[in-house]
Amino acid sequence: MHIIYRAPVRRFLLYILLMTCIPAMIILVGCTGKKDTAAETKAISAVLDSLNATAARADYDSYFKLYADSSVFTGTDATERWDKPAFMTWASPIFKRGRAWNFTSIERHIYLNKTADLAWFDELLQTQMKICRGSGVLSKQGDDWKIEQYILSATIPNDLIDTVTVMKAPQEDSIIQKLISH
Repeated sequence: MHIIYRAPVRRFLLYILLMTCIPAMIILVGCTGKKDTAAETKAISAVLDSLNATAARADYDSYFKLYADSSVFTGTDATERWDKPAFMTWASPIFKRGRAWNFTSIERHIYLNKTADLAWFDELLQTQMKICRGSGVLSKQGDDWKIEQYILSATIPNDLIDTVTVMKAPQEDSIIQKLISH
């Protein structure tokens, strides 16, 4: 006997499944029962908290140990996209000052794939630039989670976007022209 579920029934079952996998403060997708997803989520959160803490105290070596060798960092400026070695070179003089940046997560969402060896996240950060958004991907490497990609974005309230667009247009128009002419 074959049971055929109609789309609304499947969506309802998926909704029930997802609701049973959501911890109180961190949204988790990919609940499988095969891995301790709560422990993995806690470990990923610890990596991200450590990323912020090591930057705040300008601990260059500890900060970059959190990144995978093949990682990519994308900053708030359109020209900021670096592989790990380039990011390390760019950040070195900032860390040598004895202070880098001081970000604090104020809201975080973590998602895991079904085998709990790949995770992606987005979070709101309290920073010197006010609220920023951090997002990225981590992979499980042995017993450790490593950052594969990190994207830092400045948030812009919708009612200010027109003003900000006018302010950044002269600089970004030249970047756009350079990129589309390649």
